[in-house]
Amino acid sequence: MFGPITRSPLIRSVLGLALASAWLAGCTTGSPTEQIDGPHEPAGQDGPAAAGLGPRLQDPPELASHDGVLKVSLVVERRRVQVGNRRLYATTYNGAYMPPTLRVRPGDRIDLTMTNTIDQDTNLHTHGLHVSPRSPSDDIFLAIKYKQSYHYSYRLPLNQPIGTYWYHSHADMLSAPQVAGGESGILIVDSLQQYLPASLRGITEHTIALKDFQVQGDSVKTRPLSIGAPTQRTVNGQQNPVITMRPGETQLWRLANIGANIYYRLRLPGTRFHVIAQDGIPVRRIYAQDTLLIPAGARFDVLVQGGGAGTVRLQTLPYDSGPAGNKFPRADLATVVTSGTPMPLATVPTSFARHEDLIRAKIAARKTVVFTENKAGTKFFINGRSYDPRRTDFTSTLGTVEEWTVRNDSDEAHSFHLHTDDFQLMSINGKARPASRAWYDTVNVPARGSAVLRVHFTDFIGRTVLHCHILNHEDAGMMAVLDIVRPRPASPKPRTTR
Repeated sequence: MFGPITRSPLIRSVLGLALASAWLAGCTTGSPTEQIDGPHEPAGQDGPAAAGLGPRLQDPPELASHDGVLKVSLVVERRRVQVGNRRLYATTYNGAYMPPTLRVRPGDRIDLTMTNTIDQDTNLHTHGLHVSPRSPSDDIFLAIKYKQSYHYSYRLPLNQPIGTYWYHSHADMLSAPQVAGGESGILIVDSLQQYLPASLRGITEHTIALKDFQVQGDSVKTRPLSIGAPTQRTVNGQQNPVITMRPGETQLWRLANIGANIYYRLRLPGTRFHVIAQDGIPVRRIYAQDTLLIPAGARFDVLVQGGGAGTVRLQTLPYDSGPAGNKFPRADLATVVTSGTPMPLATVPTSFARHEDLIRAKIAARKTVVFTENKAGTKFFINGRSYDPRRTDFTSTLGTVEEWTVRNDSDEAHSFHLHTDDFQLMSINGKARPASRAWYDTVNVPARGSAVLRVHFTDFIGRTVLHCHILNHEDAGMMAVLDIVRPRPASPKPRTTR
């Protein structure tokens, strides 16, 4: 069974059911052409948060597991919906540009039925989850045809890391237009707050899902997509929403880059981001950053603390991905309004959660992954070859640890992502990374740079992929197939005679 809930821990069992049930009632099956539907806004959240400012931040409605099972239906459909400050045709899940957040726990089963009502093949990838890459789980090789449905079943292991993940289309050669068109949402594995001291376990939690869109006529543009073209950035599908805090208050923000191509370099003036998880994986020691670079596909769970009364902008700062890449300009993403009765400023702990450390692991094999592209920036390669789903490029053995060197021989940054198993980042450009905050599933590899990482292949076998998560690059060839296989049985020892 499943139930939609709100983000407030105090009212999610009652008010959340009413609000999200009303939201779901408006999500009817679409057609391959178009439907016109109104924006889905929870009651009481559609007015301005403060005079002269934008609308209050709306966390997406949620569908949460009950008794160890999350049952959900997702309909892929083209609709005219509210996208930022405009009404545009978009490719939606359940009729919304910002679809429901899926909330589960380690050990849960996700039963998900996807129905395709658009005239392109599509499918679903649960980005970052440690689940089987084989059907009916996270098989990105399958194609759901127009007017067809597919039933996914994912079993999360009990040791599934808890934090922020996301789900999106992974259709061959169509990932960029479908994700840019709207096919992406948040997935949360509870409960990250258990690692916090008791005084911080009931704090306000917000999803900060970063999606961007370009416009073509009355639609969200899907092709041809130019990564460096002007783009509208949204938070939870809203443009410049207002986030309210009290002076001294501590909040948990789930920062997730769930767009197709672009990077974010986040800054909140006067406040530091206290990182408690990266790519859904809790850190061993909390660390603070003035800015956070979030490459395509990456996530950070952070604690943010309110300063004195006033207003500041959550910004993305300029970022240059390299001579052959793109220059992303500065932009305001949200307005943070701090007001009301001050709260005592909490002490952020240092130690947080335990995690495996592969620094002394026995290395079973070493692999090199080389990113290159042609001069025109239209074709992209891994180890000199374009993606072919019928070819196996790498083979790894279940239960072993491997060391990979990801070398970027191009003049622009690439966002490396590995399916099925996450990895410990050992170094970037030869600079060692502290083991206490080294686990990722997506990492930026600078232009003409390299990353060394270690992967422990556990629990699951099957064919999966690794790729650049700049989806324009993935669709143009920068993806490879990895086959995780069982260990070969040991050869019997020769018998000796006396």
